[in-house]
Amino acid sequence: MRKATTLYVLLHLPTFLFCQTLEVQVQELLDSLYKDHEGTVGILLHVESPSQRISWTSAVGVADTLSKEPLQNEHPVLIASNTKPYVAASILRLVEQETIKLDDPIQKLLGKKTRRLFEKDGYDLKAISVRHLLSHTSGIHDYVNEAYFEFVNQHPAYNWQKEEQLTRAVEVGDPLWAPGTAYGYADVNYLLLTEILERKTGKPFHAAIRDLLKFDSLGIRRTWFKDLEPFPAETLPLAHQYADTYGWDSYKIDHSWDLYGGGGMAATVKDAALFFQYLFEGKMVSDTAVLKQMHTYVLPKETSNYCLGIRNIPLPNQHLYYHGGWWGTGVVYSPETRSTVAVFTLQKGKRERINPFLGKKIQEMLLAE
Repeated sequence: MRKATTLYVLLHLPTFLFCQTLEVQVQELLDSLYKDHEGTVGILLHVESPSQRISWTSAVGVADTLSKEPLQNEHPVLIASNTKPYVAASILRLVEQETIKLDDPIQKLLGKKTRRLFEKDGYDLKAISVRHLLSHTSGIHDYVNEAYFEFVNQHPAYNWQKEEQLTRAVEVGDPLWAPGTAYGYADVNYLLLTEILERKTGKPFHAAIRDLLKFDSLGIRRTWFKDLEPFPAETLPLAHQYADTYGWDSYKIDHSWDLYGGGGMAATVKDAALFFQYLFEGKMVSDTAVLKQMHTYVLPKETSNYCLGIRNIPLPNQHLYYHGGWWGTGVVYSPETRSTVAVFTLQKGKRERINPFLGKKIQEMLLAE
């Protein structure tokens, strides 16, 4: 027995030492970034790399600039547009179940009220497919623009309804282009997708997503739609998130401004990483041909690297499957390392300087092993 134990240790020692070294290096890097970028407030980081036996979380900074409460690994945050991959994966589950097809026109998938709203504004819903919504190539005007942000700024407690946001989308402008010919990021596409989820499952979209993506069986317990689902048991309060432009604190803005599929979810950094990991391991969408569609370019990658709910970013030595969120969140999976890195920066204005750097750097370190 002692010889067997010794052999096991010797065989696994290189992996163990690499894990220990990586964690030390990443922690030093995280501490350095936090120190060098004044005003960052806090950073949450999780690395999930089963092949390297790494499942590691770290946090630096504070969860609230007023109380100075230390930021903890388990603090959840609003993940904003990082919600879109969950919606997209749920739609792919319906494709896997042969309930819908990616190239189905959306005319027969939406409710009468929504159809009338968009058809009256000149949209040909027979020409817009599910794939077009997922890839932001539908040509539908978004309801989110500078005027929208200004209204939210002036009325932070206003409670938005999904129907209001859809109506605003048609009031903002007419169709932008023929479906499938150009890319334009628009939350409205994902509001329409959650309507399709509800009509095809007979459940509220948040419940449909939870069931389709197997949250319970996979142990994803600290991910939920804020204000639409109960706060998970034994979960810390949300960390505060901050936006430079208007001086926003996430606690002071009614969450309905970003709730119905374009955003809306809250999660811990580990849960967010595990979602990407399980998704691309095939534990949610098991049909490999269907899952492949999620990271297949819809337009030439030089035109848009946005696929179906994620960006497929080509690098010299690997591809990164990525999505970011408005409040400062980002998650990236590498099929080459079979690993996920999630980075949540609590000061939105610091995201572009911190998240991409950390995500790429850590994936490079994993690839080098």
